Amino acid sequence: MPSTTRRTTRRNGRGDAPPPRTGSSEIEVLRGFLDYLRTSIATKVDGAPEPQVRTAAVPSGTNLLGLLNHLTYVERSMFLGDDVTDWKATFRAAPADSVAAVVARYRDAVKRANDVLDGCADLGAPVHRPRPDRPAPSIRWALTHLIEETGRHAGHADILRELIDGTTGR
Repeated sequence: MPSTTRRTTRRNGRGDAPPPRTGSSEIEVLRGFLDYLRTSIATKVDGAPEPQVRTAAVPSGTNLLGLLNHLTYVERSMFLGDDVTDWKATFRAAPADSVAAVVARYRDAVKRANDVLDGCADLGAPVHRPRPDRPAPSIRWALTHLIEETGRHAGHADILRELIDGTTGR
């Protein structure tokens, strides 16, 4: 049951963080929006209370900590070439994982993915894959996919966090 106290982040008078003002190049815009969404969802999960953070609030079983755990796997798969054999399982954090540990793992995956992206100037080039037998999408496609995936789950996280303790805003 959510508390009756509503907390919002006040950064611009709207109670929310505005979209980023990025550079003029396509890669700066794509990376700016992706980083904005990454920060939004990590902030939404960081500090969420146990056990609610891993309690499903919808029939599908989706929970706040599981969303961030899943996005860690997505980042690592897309930009670091990690193999994921059971995507459904990525939506659950291990019982021993604390909120802080899952958030730290996500932030580490984002940092490592950004290190890879820092070396990419051509959006049409394929994403680096450690195994040459795996087909690689273009960097443009990978960035666009991650914006879509992270944005979708950030929206889910907004709703789940509000249901947990009334926290709203990015």
